[in-house]
Amino acid sequence: MRKVERLEGVIPALITPFTESGRVNGNALIDLMKWNLGQGAVSFFIGGSSAECFLMTPSERIEAMEIAAQMKDDAYLIAHVGAISTDIAIDYAKHAVDLGYDAIAATPPFYYGFGPKEIYQYYYDLAQAAGKPVLVYNFPGNTGKNFDLENPIYRKMFTSDFILGVKHTNQIVYQLERFKALNPNLIMMNGFDETSIAAYALGCEGSIGSTFNFMYYHYEAIREAFYAGKVEEARELQHRANNIMNALVNVGLFPAIKYILNEWGFDAGSPRRPFFPLDDASKTVVDTALAQNLLRKPE
Repeated sequence: MRKVERLEGVIPALITPFTESGRVNGNALIDLMKWNLGQGAVSFFIGGSSAECFLMTPSERIEAMEIAAQMKDDAYLIAHVGAISTDIAIDYAKHAVDLGYDAIAATPPFYYGFGPKEIYQYYYDLAQAAGKPVLVYNFPGNTGKNFDLENPIYRKMFTSDFILGVKHTNQIVYQLERFKALNPNLIMMNGFDETSIAAYALGCEGSIGSTFNFMYYHYEAIREAFYAGKVEEARELQHRANNIMNALVNVGLFPAIKYILNEWGFDAGSPRRPFFPLDDASKTVVDTALAQNLLRKPE
């Protein structure tokens, strides 16, 4: 299989499997990547929210990055390097580049109320240190940072050559279109699984999602149906995917994804505290949603 050279398509935002003792389970991570490649995936997003990145130590984040880099010849790899500290984010970015990652992504710095000038400089410094433009991980629901595209600093940032594009993890899909209107050269990646079809309609190059860990095939079917002009089919598949997402969110998204992967034979381990593993009632909710809505259980 020829490795793709561009950021596009349906991209699993990989989890981080943990051993019983709480260490990064490298063998399980590679197994999950190989299995998804077998399903048709060609790219992976490493170290993001689905990976529980902000619950991991810096050394663990680098370790997971190093493990996933074993697949660099087979897949397009994006490393999430976001941190509150510019220096820490730069350290992650340099590691990713040295390991051969194809792209880097970063959440904006949060918690301290950084303003547009500081956020602009953060992304500029990251790109300069990495020697490549950065994919902005736009997740205002978690970071508390909204990009006001009427602000001249943000307009300058998103029309610069140090920004590759945006991972738009925001239910406001209108803003996705506004990014494209501001700069058609931005690579726009949808970040909420449940808005995939809407994002394609507004010009996204692809989607990066957490549930793609186990249902890549289902979301690739949505994408293929949409671009083949089979809009009703794509809408029905999105509806079924959203039924699954609704069930997972109601019981705990990341614990639910790990439960599914464990049930399917992957040693995903438990979610990191303060997350709880699913109780029996929650497992039943997940099992029922999958049985009623998943396009097919991959082999």
